[in-house]
Amino acid sequence: MVGTEEKVVEVRNLFKSFGDLKVLQGVDLDLHKGENLVVLGKSGSGKSVLIKIMVGLLKQDSGSMIVLGEDVASLGVKALNKLRLNIGFSFQNSALYDSMTVRENMEFPLVRNVKNLTRKEITMKIEELLDSVGLPQSIDQMPSELSGGQKKRIGVARTLILEPEIMLYDEPTAGLDPITCIDINNLIIQIREQYNTSSIVITHDLTCAKMTGDRQAVLLDGQFKAQGSFEEVFAGAEDQRVKSFYDYNFINS
Repeated sequence: MVGTEEKVVEVRNLFKSFGDLKVLQGVDLDLHKGENLVVLGKSGSGKSVLIKIMVGLLKQDSGSMIVLGEDVASLGVKALNKLRLNIGFSFQNSALYDSMTVRENMEFPLVRNVKNLTRKEITMKIEELLDSVGLPQSIDQMPSELSGGQKKRIGVARTLILEPEIMLYDEPTAGLDPITCIDINNLIIQIREQYNTSSIVITHDLTCAKMTGDRQAVLLDGQFKAQGSFEEVFAGAEDQRVKSFYDYNFINS
């Protein structure tokens, strides 16, 4: 397994419902330091709910969510905000501010959260990260001038500017053409190697899962039905729902 035995996320017996809708029903999951973990599941399976609990946007009904040694549900506002600075969230829609240039989008979290930086230090940091995602020339462009894949890259760069220990990728290849999907998948691998991040990739794209994941976890009916390498999860899948998920989604490239 890529990564270490050290756990940066520990989920134990996690339950979450919304009224009569049972979303998570006794979930157990670990993320190890330096690992890319893919959480797979169809729409509505609870993938996004899981990571919202992880960053304190939702609270579980029962069970525990330990992130970087902290019990998320027990944290006050100040401690939770401090924890969130160590978790980078790459949104499905990139979440760039349309009225700001790429430079201004990149500056925003840095200026807001890191004090006493000089203008030169800020510019150097922005240029370094834009270079790492292959878009140094985009620094003064507006989001409307960028392609979908470029917006995804800029969104990742902006997330990295606070040097998080954990990266959360929410459907990173959604809405992209196959060639751009491969580029984004390669970027996820590159980020882990370059910045020593631990990552959770939320997706239903099995090509993305196979390329980026050291380990896969399949979420069905509120529980993880299979965990392991891509081959371990799908080659001998006994649960018909896991097999059907593979047969429906996977594009053999």
